[in-house]
Order: sequence, then structure tokens, then C-alpha cells
Amino acid sequence: MAQDRDVVLVEGVRTPFVKSDTKFKDVHPAELGRVAVHELIERSNLDVNMVDEVIIGNTGNPPDAVNIARVVALRAGVPLNVPAVSVHRNCASALESITTGFERIRAGTCDTVIAGGTENMSQLPLIMSKPFVQAFQRLMGARSTGQQLSGLFNLIKTDLRQVMELVTTSPLVASPHKPRVSVVEGLTDPFVGINMGQTAELLAKEWNISREEQDKFALASHQKAVAAQKSGRLGEEIASVFLPPSFKEFVVEDIGPRAEQTIEQLAKLKPFFDRKYGTITVGNACPLTDGAGAVLLMSRAKARELGYKPIASIRGYAFAGLEPERMGLGPAYATPVALKRAGLTLKDIGLVELNEAFAAQVIACMKALDSDQFAKDKLGLDKKVGTIDPATLNVNGGAIALGHPVGATGTRLVVTLMKEMKKRNVQFGLATLCIGGGQGGSVILEREN
Repeated sequence: MAQDRDVVLVEGVRTPFVKSDTKFKDVHPAELGRVAVHELIERSNLDVNMVDEVIIGNTGNPPDAVNIARVVALRAGVPLNVPAVSVHRNCASALESITTGFERIRAGTCDTVIAGGTENMSQLPLIMSKPFVQAFQRLMGARSTGQQLSGLFNLIKTDLRQVMELVTTSPLVASPHKPRVSVVEGLTDPFVGINMGQTAELLAKEWNISREEQDKFALASHQKAVAAQKSGRLGEEIASVFLPPSFKEFVVEDIGPRAEQTIEQLAKLKPFFDRKYGTITVGNACPLTDGAGAVLLMSRAKARELGYKPIASIRGYAFAGLEPERMGLGPAYATPVALKRAGLTLKDIGLVELNEAFAAQVIACMKALDSDQFAKDKLGLDKKVGTIDPATLNVNGGAIALGHPVGATGTRLVVTLMKEMKKRNVQFGLATLCIGGGQGGSVILEREN
């Protein structure tokens, strides 16, 4: 039964998702967030004086916009008196923004929340080596001309060594004398010391997922995304981004889906994380991506008061923890908890958006949810959670084709899901993703009549 404190989704929008180091490489993540929030305000014809808080997910945390939510909010035209907070839960940062807004509204401390996420992975910095930093500090502390010349010589020598280390070894190989690629460090788990691709390799081996199976899944992701682009289904959720410095060129659609992709091309790619025995390639994994998104959350009573017709309501959500080395199975842990809180079963779910960090990871989650043994051993349940019908999964393609801007993906999952539920007249939908560090997040949506 509908209640005044139900949390409803009034509108949602995102920027195009663009492969890193391409069109958005010079667009600040705060600007991407501004575009999404501003477009959300325009599309919903929202009186910004009605906003109680802005909550934005982000993982890169740019030094010139440490609380990026506040920067995004003010640049988008949200009044000065409206507070803003940035949240960080790795891959689920944008989902965290939505669930945080959900809790604010349910508790009665807010009635209207703008939630979202932004990430520019192109702009994640190169971290200089410790010897270089020390040499730089000595140079800055030099007092005499002799000390300055000596410091400059040591700095140049250290810098040359950094360059040689960088060009002669893999970026995945650590060395105290070369710069550290922050995106590589960020995608490496500090608890178990392996990167996200290696966690996917572990799942592929444990769940007996073949390279061919993964490549077929990846191909389907591109095919569905291309079809959704051609039909205009994806375009309905996207706001154009004008590019600096002239702001005359703009991007209107995702740069990632490949109409020309073939299974033969995917099969030729070499394993990236386990060169000898692996099955994970750049073709069956998501690319590094830049993008942003935002949703408008309201209490049902406030939406009714303002004359809005919500698209969906949030029926329930859950986050769950698991072994960091198997982080890709996160959705299989979080989903049964979210379903229980929503009073539903997997059979009730008509559409699923499960983030495609890796093809192997998605396939492993589907197998885990459909396994009685996994349910008993890992979830403490008497029987399996249920079967995900492939026809209901990522119907407009997923992150393998669209990309995964870490701090924004949770928004895309929810936006795509809520709009597709409305188009297909589906009552219940699931948005879920794995989270680096060994977590999973799931949100259950119900379509509004």
C-alpha cells in the first residue's frame, strides 16, 4: 500500500559514457556532474528551492573539488543554502548516493534529494615515485645556489630513472623508482593484493566459465547496445556534453558500443591479467570510462504535492560483504537480502541491470544465484535464490559495451532500469553490481502506475 514516506524516482538522466582518454579527457568530473544535474533539473522542471540535499558519488576525488558534490550542485544552479555531500563506496558510489537519499527521505529529514555520480577516469593522476618526491622536496628546501644546483641534478637523475622504469616494465609491475598509475592502484585490492581482473580470473576458473562463453556474452552486450542506440532507447536517458575549449563540439551518445564487433575479433585478443592461462581480455571486460548521471528522489507526499508522476519507487535495497578476491560475486550476496527486504523473490523480477565489470563475473553471479549449493554454503539459505532469464538481463547492453565510470555506474543502472520498466510495463526490476573490496549492492524498483 502506498505511503507518504515512500521514496519515488521522478526523473533520471546521464551524460554519454565515453572511453577514457578520448572525447572527455579534458572535461572535469565536476563539469560532467553539472551537466547531468542541470539537465535533470530542466527535464523535471524542478524548482531548485525545493531541493533539500545533493548527494554525489565519486571515487577519483579531484584535489580541486574535494567535496565534488558541492561544486556540482552550485555550478548546476542549486541554491547556496542547500547542503551537498560526496559519497564513496568504490563501484557502488552512485548507488550509495541513491540509497543515502532513500534513507534521508524515509527518515523524514529530507523530501527532495538529487542523487547521482560522476567520474572522469581519464584524469586520474600519475603518482610520482617516493625518490622523486624526496628529490623535489630537497630542491624546494635548498637555500644556496650550490644546494639548488645539486638538488636540480638529483631531480633530473631521479626523473630519468622514473622514465626508464616506466618504458621498460609493465604498468602492472610495481617498482619504487617509477611513477604509480593511480587507476591501476585503485583497481588493486589492498587486502589481498590482486587487481580486479585477477579476481575475475579466479571466478572464471572456480565456476568453469570458458573463454568462448565470455566472448559470446561480450558480443551480445555490444549487439544490444548498438540496437538500443539505433532505436533511440538509450538516447532518451542521455544529455549532450559540450566539449572545451570552444564548446562548439559536443557528444550526444555513448562512445563504446561497436556495431562491427565480431566473435572472431574477440577470440583473437590475448588474455590481459593472466597471460599464460587466463581468459579475461580487454574484449570481455568493461573499458575505463568517463561519465556522470543524476536522479531526482522525492517522498511520495512531496511528489504528489508538486504534481509529479513518478516513474518508479524504491522497494528495497541491500549491500553485502564477501571475500575481496571474489568481489565479482557481490550481486549474488546482496540480491537475496534486497529481495527479502522488498518482500519479493527473483521470480517477481521482470528486468535486471547487472553491471558488466567482466563477462565472467556476470556469468558467475547468474550461476551462483541459480545454485542450491551456493545458497546453502554461502548464503545460509535452504535453496537457490533463483534463475535470471537472459532475455531480461541488460536488455540495452551493459558495461562491456557502454563502459563503467566507477563513481557513476550505479546511477546509470537505475536510470536505465526505471525507464525500461516504464516502456515495457514491468512491475519489478533489479539494479545490482559488484564492488571492489569485496561487496555487492542491489536495489529493487517498483514501477509506478
